[in-house]
Amino acid sequence: MATLYTQQDSNVRKTWLLISVFLIIIIGLGFAFSYILNNQVILYIAVIFSLVMNGISFWYSDKIALKMSGATLADPGRYRDLHNLVENLALTAGLPKPRVYIINEAAPNAFATGRNKDKAAVAVTTGLLDRLDRTELEGVIAHELAHIGNRDILLSTLVVVLVGFVALLSDLFIRFTFFGGGRGGDRGGSAQVILLVVGIGLAILSPIVATIIQLAISRKREFLADATGALLTRYPEGLASALEKISGYSGEVKRASNATAHLYIASPFGAGGRRGFHKLFMTHPPVAERIAALRMK
Repeated sequence: MATLYTQQDSNVRKTWLLISVFLIIIIGLGFAFSYILNNQVILYIAVIFSLVMNGISFWYSDKIALKMSGATLADPGRYRDLHNLVENLALTAGLPKPRVYIINEAAPNAFATGRNKDKAAVAVTTGLLDRLDRTELEGVIAHELAHIGNRDILLSTLVVVLVGFVALLSDLFIRFTFFGGGRGGDRGGSAQVILLVVGIGLAILSPIVATIIQLAISRKREFLADATGALLTRYPEGLASALEKISGYSGEVKRASNATAHLYIASPFGAGGRRGFHKLFMTHPPVAERIAALRMK
């Protein structure tokens, strides 16, 4: 019988599988583009650059995310209650206490980052502290600790890097194709045209498909983190109520961007949702669905 824990293991395995597929796609695209443009250097660049970018994302992803978000270390004296809450929940979850950061933003939101549980950090906005009561704040912190415990953060960061690289590689191909890239003249008329059309199709579709997969991973993991966080606090209503307040706030997190949006507990771009086909491109599942799952409705 499926349980929360078997679902955790299943999602981790699927994520590693997706990352492996992404690596294959990148190398495959590099090979295809180098063949179409008759330039082996492109393949070498694809492999080397993907390895370098993965290394950078592994070692510095938390620092980059925190810097981009304008987060600063939370003073233990001024934010003593927050530190105590994080420490108690981390102890309950069997995790080391993560570093605690504050983002000076009126919009209520929070995220976790870090390459592993020993190098993790939790960041909350001042608006979150102002608008949530203790049980609601506990629900949010438990959700973020669940991301750390479920090993979501590193995996999500690696996928983001791979998505970005696929887009970069595709853009490079288009530029080479239309602005004098090194196409050889020995491949012959119709074959060259077919390869060119296939290459352009890959260049256009690859970033779209990669982004869809990235966002789908993010949405799935939000549901898992909600369930794990509720299990940690034994009070699902706290997180459900917090999500209502966060999603109901009309303002945006000013320092949020498309690169960091998926890290937050809810969309940092203000109240309002998308429907139909547009849901495919949302970084978070609809809050109403998450609240219904927590309340078992």
